[in-house]
Amino acid sequence: MSYGDGFKRRKVESAAQSAVEYKPSTRFMPLGGRSYTVSVAIPTSILSDCSTSEQRINAPSRIARALAIFSIDEVVIYDDSPVDSRPPAVDQDAYTGDVDPGHYLFHLLSYMETPPFMRKTLFPLHPNLRLQGLLPTLEMPHHPHRDEHLPYMEGLTLPGKPDNPAHNTIVDLGLRKPVSIAAQIDPKTRVTLHFPGESFANGTPVDPTEPRTEAGYYWGFQIRRCSSLSGVFTESPYDGGYDVSIGTSERGEPASQVFPRSTTISSEPPALIFNHLVIVLGGPRGIEYAAMNDSDLSGVGIKLSNTREAFDYWVDVLPNQGNRSIRTDEAIFIALTELRRLWSDV
Repeated sequence: MSYGDGFKRRKVESAAQSAVEYKPSTRFMPLGGRSYTVSVAIPTSILSDCSTSEQRINAPSRIARALAIFSIDEVVIYDDSPVDSRPPAVDQDAYTGDVDPGHYLFHLLSYMETPPFMRKTLFPLHPNLRLQGLLPTLEMPHHPHRDEHLPYMEGLTLPGKPDNPAHNTIVDLGLRKPVSIAAQIDPKTRVTLHFPGESFANGTPVDPTEPRTEAGYYWGFQIRRCSSLSGVFTESPYDGGYDVSIGTSERGEPASQVFPRSTTISSEPPALIFNHLVIVLGGPRGIEYAAMNDSDLSGVGIKLSNTREAFDYWVDVLPNQGNRSIRTDEAIFIALTELRRLWSDV
């Protein structure tokens, strides 16, 4: 064996060893049930300065990554454009990134939130998904991993009769083999299953919120679309709506002053206690632009000059920024990094 051959072999072995040592090892563990939720609202105008389909797909890609990384429970897409500038009707079977950004964002975020093994069935071929190969993976707990067993799993029901005579539905979990359950559910239905034991036997359908409320698992984000900024609040899916709202703006007070570092969900006063929190981000022209184009807000006295009055808190998450503008898909990472301590003390 020559010196060169030995060097190459040692180099390959060393690289393989490094790959094993530095392989990601995150495991999702139950943290105890949590009832509170955190929502983020984003405007349709985040696509306004994109001129190509390649540029447009970048914004929802980065936003989806932020939502998953920070365990956000709901994303709201609100239209902040002038009402008279919106097209009267849009063919939603065609590409919508340039004519209906709300639909485009909803479509792509829904696609990325869905476990990959279900997408071919639940999402027919569509021009919006032509570049789906550029979309990032989210790897949330409900996206299956062959080497991981969780007491909850997302499944897709399949046609056919199970071998077990006591069962009525076959469910694909994205693993090597499908399972069967006693419940009768139509094919092509997405379901959340709970498995009480150490195996994927005797699964029962449960509410999609149960993994969060009972065990504390982050179980992806719900997606909602509304036609205006006011709809973020008035169309909230939660009983009583959002009890705390935070608007982000470079004209707000520094977040470190509004929420001192001691302010966490578990701290003594001053503490930010809530059931449902919403953080609203603006587009290239800020949240004020959305308020200016919202007749419902104008009807209650909210205008361009006093938009901050629509929120409980009006904060600047990055004072003294080094450039003239921060894109919304960049601001979401900054805002959630700064504000995460309000709902998580770990």
